[in-house]
Order: sequence, then C-alpha cells, then structure tokens
Amino acid sequence: MRRLQPLDPQQAPDQKSREILGDIVARGGSVGDMVATMAHSPALLQGYLEFSRAIKRVKIPRPLSEKISLALQEWIGCSMCLSAHTRAARGAGLSEADIELARQGTSTDAREAALIGVAVRVLAEPSSLTDEDVAELRAHGWSDRVIAELVGLVSLNLLTGAFNLLIGLEPEPAD
Repeated sequence: MRRLQPLDPQQAPDQKSREILGDIVARGGSVGDMVATMAHSPALLQGYLEFSRAIKRVKIPRPLSEKISLALQEWIGCSMCLSAHTRAARGAGLSEADIELARQGTSTDAREAALIGVAVRVLAEPSSLTDEDVAELRAHGWSDRVIAELVGLVSLNLLTGAFNLLIGLEPEPAD
C-alpha cells in the first residue's frame, strides 16, 4: 500500500521540485513513480538525480553493475528495485542463470563473485571489512577506483530500495 503519493510537476509543494520534474518532462522524459514521490523533498530529488547520473559513469561494467544491484536489492528486499534491475540485467545481456546467481550474491566468475560479495558486506556489515578484503579485491585485479566506486553503487541501491520500501512502492502486477 502506498504511504506517500507521487506528485506531478504542478503539485510539487516546492518550486525547486516543480522545476526539476518539469525539466525531466520537457526533455521528453517520463517521471516515474519513485522520482515523482521524491519530489516531496527537493533536496532528496535533486541529490538522487545527480548521484544517479554520477554512478552511471563508474568503471564497473554495466552487466556486473546489474549483478551487484540484484544482490543488494535481494538483501534489501525491494521488489520494485529487483524488478527494475532484473529487466536491466536482461537488457545488459545477462542470462537467467546469471540473474539467479547474482540474486544469491555470487557469480560463476571468481573475480566478479569477490566484488559482489564485498558489495553485500558494505551494505550489511561494513564494520567487518578489513585490509584483507581490499587486498583480495586488488588480487582479483580490481582497481582502487572500482573499489571506491563500489561504495557509491551500494549507497545508490540502499537509497532507492529503502525509499521504495518506506513509501510502499511495489511493481505493477504482471499480466
């Protein structure tokens, strides 16, 4: 059940939210329910959009980024995000087996599995991370840039998943 309702640009209670939503629509985009609901807070809306755009520029390959997002959203429990990332994973060329393994927090590729595993730990138990964890990622060939960007990807997934869960946003039922 929805706890907060999405807003169209004219309903947004703040000029900044109206401008941001209006700009998205003017550029030919559609404002999805999550973004339209974030418009209740102009700071959140602007921060989410800017952060989301920035995370699209990470060096983590798109298919792997989707695997990481699937593992994180499985842990967070956001069915809306799981649905969206499953579609995105298919669009990035992942097989159903890849998607299922990602949702279990792993991959058939040991290098990917290491990064996915650390991502889940960054989300679930960040205080448990050690020098050895970083050394293992480096041993698998992951750069310091990717290791740093992993925290951003985890943070974005937590933001969207937690927001959707709080507001009660669920995916549309399949026909």
